Amino acid sequence: MKKILFLILALAISFFIIIKSVTYFRSIEKKMDSIINSENKKELVLDNFKTSNTSFNGLNFQKPDFVEVAKNTINTVVHVKNSSNFSNDFSIEDLIFGRKKQRPSIGTGSGVIVSPDGYIVTNSHVVENAKKIEITTNNNQTYNAELIGSDDQNDIALLKIDNDGALPYATFGDSDSTEIGEWVLAVGNPFNLTSTVTAGIISAKSRNLDRSGRTTQSYIQTDAAVNPGNSGGALVNTKGELIGINTAIQSQTGSYIGYSFAVPSNIARKVIEDIMEFGVVQYGFLGVTGSSLSSSISKELGVEDTEGFYVNSIEGGSGANSAGIKKGDIIKQIDGISINKFSDLKGYLNTKRPDDIVSIKLKAGAEEKTVSVKLNKNERVQFYLIGILKNLNSDELKKYNIKSGVKISEFNNNYKKYWTDYGISEGNIIKSINGEKIKSILDVEKILNSRNYNEPISIEIINNKNITERFNFR
Repeated sequence: MKKILFLILALAISFFIIIKSVTYFRSIEKKMDSIINSENKKELVLDNFKTSNTSFNGLNFQKPDFVEVAKNTINTVVHVKNSSNFSNDFSIEDLIFGRKKQRPSIGTGSGVIVSPDGYIVTNSHVVENAKKIEITTNNNQTYNAELIGSDDQNDIALLKIDNDGALPYATFGDSDSTEIGEWVLAVGNPFNLTSTVTAGIISAKSRNLDRSGRTTQSYIQTDAAVNPGNSGGALVNTKGELIGINTAIQSQTGSYIGYSFAVPSNIARKVIEDIMEFGVVQYGFLGVTGSSLSSSISKELGVEDTEGFYVNSIEGGSGANSAGIKKGDIIKQIDGISINKFSDLKGYLNTKRPDDIVSIKLKAGAEEKTVSVKLNKNERVQFYLIGILKNLNSDELKKYNIKSGVKISEFNNNYKKYWTDYGISEGNIIKSINGEKIKSILDVEKILNSRNYNEPISIEIINNKNITERFNFR
């Protein structure tokens, strides 16, 4: 009996072991099948990737060769030395014996020869308050330069040197056609070193660095190393074309920390052409005000688009008004250039003159349309302490018996109550700012661009009773 029970137990254990073995080997087989299927899927994904519509054939994987471009460009870039009778130094002698005469101050920067007969473009801040300007070329020839004109708004100045023979010069490229990621060279004279070349890429376009909102800039941003002394130097593409004038470094130290900024060549070229032809820069005026769209602003305005320029108001008699642009329209393109923010729009308009015609693609509700707009002469300026100021027209000049002047066209919301409480109203005349007589909006722009935001300011206004009142802000 015991033998039978032992035999049954042995058979049961054997059967259990067999079942467990079969189950174990089946689980291994399933895992292997799963791994094989997974690998097949990976191969399928890779095959799909290889045969997808994405094409990298247009990419250039070769390293750019800047040797020839650098050789040619360094001969077009010059060293600019600015001598002025200005100094902020104050010594113990000044305190004891009285303030001495202002001592000569030397400033340096760079410039770019843009014509064989010696015209040179640089930054206006490089030659600011200059009593004497000295130019040194790459072959160590020195010349005295004449300041032909400057534009503080775009930080561009035009110089002229006399030379017997033809000078090497840079040719302008089209800065509007540049693209983010494009290779560029920055050439200048940092720290008084001559003919320094650095390389980088275009990091962004239409950059505005003015956080105060008093001016609107439209810089090309690059990661090419630019340091003090590079201002006014050349930013060129791989063809050797001038696509920008190096202008600013955004840094707490004043030296390069990873990115720098340049005035686009299309703006620089237009500025110097205006200076040569008219003596002053001519700006085309579209006649719209508004704001750049973003997700938060679009939600507030109740529109779906999050890119573009939202038109909030239209100036009467402007080209935009004549073309039928209305409040609530969204400007998407101008002459084929995408408009994603106001600096895109302002940067392009800075390349245009009065009477130029531009093609504007806009979204009006659900409809997209394209209109042609003839630009007017700019007769207005935004003054952050007051609002919109405009040149007086001929009838207004006769009314007030003056030859020129600027009036308050529209208060901004921040200061409207302040001015009305003091009896100042829209239509009153701005007589002077900081003691300088105001004849046109150009005078206002010059003062705003040259002063520090935190400096005190004094404004004289002729009120409705023809009485001049002075207002001081600190």
